[in-house]
Amino acid sequence: MAVEIVFETHSVTTDNEAGIATGWKEGQLSERGKSLATKLGQRRRTGIDAVFSSDLRRAVQTVEIAFSGTGIPVHLDARLRECNYGDWNGMPVEKLNAERSGHVSEPFPGGESFQDAIERMADFLTELAREWGGHRVLIVGHSATRWALDHLLKGEPLAYLVDAPYDWREGWAYSLPDGWTPQVPDFDPGNAAGPKATREARRARWAGSWLR
Repeated sequence: MAVEIVFETHSVTTDNEAGIATGWKEGQLSERGKSLATKLGQRRRTGIDAVFSSDLRRAVQTVEIAFSGTGIPVHLDARLRECNYGDWNGMPVEKLNAERSGHVSEPFPGGESFQDAIERMADFLTELAREWGGHRVLIVGHSATRWALDHLLKGEPLAYLVDAPYDWREGWAYSLPDGWTPQVPDFDPGNAAGPKATREARRARWAGSWLR
């Protein structure tokens, strides 16, 4: 059976308000963000079987505020993180936006490419399809998390997604088919991850640390 996915971005952070691209830095919710996280919980506390969240602090704060005391299981997963901008984590959003299209397949200095982030999400979704069929789950993540869902489940070109205007809304809906594996025209694991030995080394580094 398919998995019904609802996606929500983490709530507003102090970096968001300051125009900073947080990347793999933890970040923290602003006062407005905490209020919006409460509202997220109010609209999502029914009809959800489990919550899967990025393990970065801004996402964790969001789910803690939204789902504390509900009894809904929350799983933290590093595969749901934002793209790692490497040396550029914490740079002004305006400067990062001007560079996004050049890093679809080319890693940011000291970081990863957007295709690397897609590969992380492809692994997560493969596991989700195998273990959560017939359930409705909520994913709380970042821009790269949503782009991966649009790319992998709807076939939208990654190069278009990374340059598209930010379009916030109260959640996005997806259906993850039973037995899903990543099969979209421009998803090439070889190109996304580099040489096989490099891909396997990266997977070994992540193995065992994804789910917490």
